[in-house]
Amino acid sequence: MTESVAGPFMLDLEGPELTAEEREWLGHPGVGGIILFARNYVEPAQVRDLIVQIRQAVGRPLLIAVDQEGGRVQRFQRGFTRLPPAARYGEVYADDPARGLALAEQAGFLMAAELRAVGVDLSFAPVLDVDSGVSEVIGDRAFATEPAAVAALADAFACGMRRAGMAAVGKHFPGHGGVAADSHQELPVDRRSLAQLEMRDLLPFQRLIEAGLEAVMCAHVVYPQIDPLPAGFSRFWLQTVLRQRLGFGGAVFSDDLAMAGAAGMGDLQARAEVALAGGCDMLLACNCPQESVALLDRVAWRPEPARHRRLAALRARPVTPDPARVEAARRQLTAQA
Repeated sequence: MTESVAGPFMLDLEGPELTAEEREWLGHPGVGGIILFARNYVEPAQVRDLIVQIRQAVGRPLLIAVDQEGGRVQRFQRGFTRLPPAARYGEVYADDPARGLALAEQAGFLMAAELRAVGVDLSFAPVLDVDSGVSEVIGDRAFATEPAAVAALADAFACGMRRAGMAAVGKHFPGHGGVAADSHQELPVDRRSLAQLEMRDLLPFQRLIEAGLEAVMCAHVVYPQIDPLPAGFSRFWLQTVLRQRLGFGGAVFSDDLAMAGAAGMGDLQARAEVALAGGCDMLLACNCPQESVALLDRVAWRPEPARHRRLAALRARPVTPDPARVEAARRQLTAQA
């Protein structure tokens, strides 16, 4: 593969094999990544071959990603260890902090090691949302109900991921745990002030950024006391808060632009344009193949060396985890699932 500037779009595929149409648009310079779902997965050997075919069709480096948090958000299951939800580590942490942190670190390591073995670069994890007891879509995906515990456990999970050669992506900035609405279905509205968010939801992001967090994914949540735009489209959130106040230098992913929580920003093209202008480096557009592929020719973007460096830093590092350590982690995590 020849090195070139990655495009800003991360799209999805129809099934477990590439179609002729997909092979054609994968070569478009706007394609910077592919996100895989359960529909793309049969078993490890199949998805490994699929990823090889994707990379060959693209002909340049790109990011292959998946949501593989554990619990109810684990796209690859058959042939992969079933990981417990993040809240399980929080329960252990409440009784025995050292053991909870060790389990979270092992989970991040095992998740990343199994994905790296089939050629995946990224899992969109860990979840940095604080469980406030109101969000069903977050719920047990959050590590804990207190920011300090979320930060400690998520940092341990991220350290485990890095040990297996995978960068960490904290989500959903600046926090999705304080709203009841599901952004897949509607736009959640969080009426708290910035000061309130700084004392709670932003703390895990701040602490993981200080520890070297490589990327974040934004929330389709609006905070009307702070900015009229949902966070993933807002220059205030992405530039003033994330880049300037928190000092974040990593990559910024939009959440799926096809979600209902983004609908107020216009059609898919308008959403993509506002998200890019707001400060997103990579835009996800999923489950609407014709509209998503059309973005490649309709949305103007410029090669930006800084954005390219941020995204290139997320490619999986050439680490070969010790098989004995992988098996030990598998035994420990299976007992918790």
